[in-house]
Amino acid sequence: MALFKAIAAVSLNGVIGKNGDLPWRIPGELKWFKKITMGHIIVMGRKTWDSLPCALPGRENWILSRSSFNPKNACVFNTFQEIEKEADARTVFIIGGGEIYSSFLPRCNELFLTEVQQIVENGDAFFPEYKKEFEINEKIVTENEFILRKWVRK
Repeated sequence: MALFKAIAAVSLNGVIGKNGDLPWRIPGELKWFKKITMGHIIVMGRKTWDSLPCALPGRENWILSRSSFNPKNACVFNTFQEIEKEADARTVFIIGGGEIYSSFLPRCNELFLTEVQQIVENGDAFFPEYKKEFEINEKIVTENEFILRKWVRK
């Protein structure tokens, strides 16, 4: 069975997106995202895929979408069950957006959450509630702009 983990950058007020994009540009945070997800499967929704300049290198880019399209360097799946079956026993990182996080969170045993130290006004994508089901396992890095923590299911 696949090992599902979620990775996200979340503002102090829970925002993960605004106008179809990240509401910040923090190079240090992106470096950690790349390091943690490299060599694994990443699963995203169609809007997250559309926000990327191209497929993220060094990872299998999988898109969960109800629409049928044929992106370059990525695989499209229509159901969670298809993703679970195809992933087999590999590690799968859920990378967004909000609906995908909400749907996959019950399957995740670990979360890598970057707490971006800012309030984002007018955000339109949010990370789901998780603090009742997860606890902090490790503080990976602390910077002025963000804190990266690993959370595990209670």
